Amino acid sequence: MSLSAEEKSKLIKALEEDQEFRYAVAGMLGYREILDRITSLEERFAKLEERFVKLEEKFAKLEEKFAKLEERQTRLEEEMRDTRRVLTIIAHRFGVISESSFREGMKYVVEEVLGVAKVSKQILRDDEGLVYGHPSDVEVDVVIKDGTHILVEVKSRVSKGDVAELHRIGLLYERIHGVKPKLLIIGGFVDRNSWETANRLGVEIRPVIED
Repeated sequence: MSLSAEEKSKLIKALEEDQEFRYAVAGMLGYREILDRITSLEERFAKLEERFVKLEEKFAKLEEKFAKLEERQTRLEEEMRDTRRVLTIIAHRFGVISESSFREGMKYVVEEVLGVAKVSKQILRDDEGLVYGHPSDVEVDVVIKDGTHILVEVKSRVSKGDVAELHRIGLLYERIHGVKPKLLIIGGFVDRNSWETANRLGVEIRPVIED
């Protein structure tokens, strides 16, 4: 709607002569300006919200990619761990490393299996010859976890003789300490006939590489 020249002249005269009218018009103009600014701010906020939504989507995609990378890294570490175990077993099998070197290389496996890093070595005096048939000092690795005494043997190859020997060491340990220990053998190669003996004597066998 446009005003005629006469209407404009009357409006200007009213603004000049009528103070109350002039204030009312000024107030309306100020209110309109405020409304325009609010509208402009709302538009800016809407654009910012849109940008934030896009950023959140990008972050979500990045988090998904990082999660996949972590999974791949975990799988790679597991493969490398198993490869290292196999190489250690093969190296001992063909005489590249000694039994003591094999046991040293398998220390981290004990930590994985039992969830502890500290394994103490004990010398048990066997005056009656319970273990080897004659008086001797018997060396054994011991882990005490949550009140449970665990005798641990690490063998490159586990035979039923190894199982029976650990069983006798367990009997000696119980006589000396008055505590019945749990018996565990961690082995590279496990002879088939060892399992039956282990089940009968209460000895647990954990292969270094699970099938």
